Amino acid sequence: MDFVQLRAAMVAELEEQGIHDTAVLQAMNTVPRELFVPEEYLEHAYDNGPIPLPTKQTISQPFVVALMLAALKLKPHFNFLEIGTGSGYAAAVASLLVRQVHTIERQEKLVPYAKTRLNQLGYANIAVHLGDGTLGWPAAAPYDAIVVAAGGPAVPASLRDQLGENGRLIMPVGSYKKQKLQLVWRKADGRFGQKTLTPVRFVPLIGSEGWEDDDQ
Repeated sequence: MDFVQLRAAMVAELEEQGIHDTAVLQAMNTVPRELFVPEEYLEHAYDNGPIPLPTKQTISQPFVVALMLAALKLKPHFNFLEIGTGSGYAAAVASLLVRQVHTIERQEKLVPYAKTRLNQLGYANIAVHLGDGTLGWPAAAPYDAIVVAAGGPAVPASLRDQLGENGRLIMPVGSYKKQKLQLVWRKADGRFGQKTLTPVRFVPLIGSEGWEDDDQ
């Protein structure tokens, strides 16, 4: 398989679907998604759909990754927080667009999975943490941008609190199985604005400020 050609075709499809942030498109045309997917799904590496990972997690659909990153209006000096590391693919894409990425994964088995790939590929500005993503990562706050790659009933207060002035957060909000992307930003006066975007379906956001493991 010619992954370079498949990657370029994926990016062209994203552009046709309305993604026009050239920096995001360039980053997605750079990161080798095939190196982040389980071997049994290698032929689907550039399908515009989610790919299963161990422990019932997924690598998000490329269009959704691009949409969420574009909505955050990322800048090279940004301090960026990701909730839900998964394979590390989205963190790799974001790392080409910002100064520093902190990414949190609650599934212990996925942390070495992501770290190994990111280290092998030389992504030096990504820190992978094991923890409850709903609580954020206060040690490195405030953040200019936060992306939550799991759906919850509401945006966790801890994540709002860790947004810096003019910081933006995007997260799927809704029921356990169906959500809508919600964009939240902190205004200069400390209050928050928000906007609802497209319907999506993400794995549940499990944690002390999200769903419990057995919530349905």
